[in-house]
Amino acid sequence: MLTLKRVLIATLCGFIFGIVCMLLASSNPNATMPLTTITRGLIVTSRTLMGFTIGISALRLVWWQHGLLIGLIAGIPMALPVMSDIRIMLGTIVLGMVYGFLTELITSIIFRAKPVGMLKVG
Repeated sequence: MLTLKRVLIATLCGFIFGIVCMLLASSNPNATMPLTTITRGLIVTSRTLMGFTIGISALRLVWWQHGLLIGLIAGIPMALPVMSDIRIMLGTIVLGMVYGFLTELITSIIFRAKPVGMLKVG
C-alpha cells in the first residue's frame, strides 16, 4: 500500500537534492559554458522525479539497495549529455546513486516511512 507520507518525504528530498545538485553544477569555475536556466530546471526536475520514483516504487529491496538502484537509473539520463567528459559523466551517475541512497535513508530510516512493496527482485 502506497503511503502519502512516503511519497511526500521522498519527493521533497529529491527536490532538495536537486537544488544541491544544481548549485554544485553551477559552481564550476572552469566550466566552458555556464548552465542555462533550462538546464538548471532540468537538473532540479530530474532529482525531484528520482525522489518521487523512490516514494512510489514497489520494488522489494533493502532500503539502501533501493536508493542506490533508483539513483543509478535516474542518474543515467542526466549523464548522457556530458558523455564527452568521462569524469563529469561518472560523477553525475555516482552522485545520482548518493542522492538516491540519502533520499531512501531519510525517508525509510529517519522518518520511518517504509515502503510496502509488491514486486520482488532477485
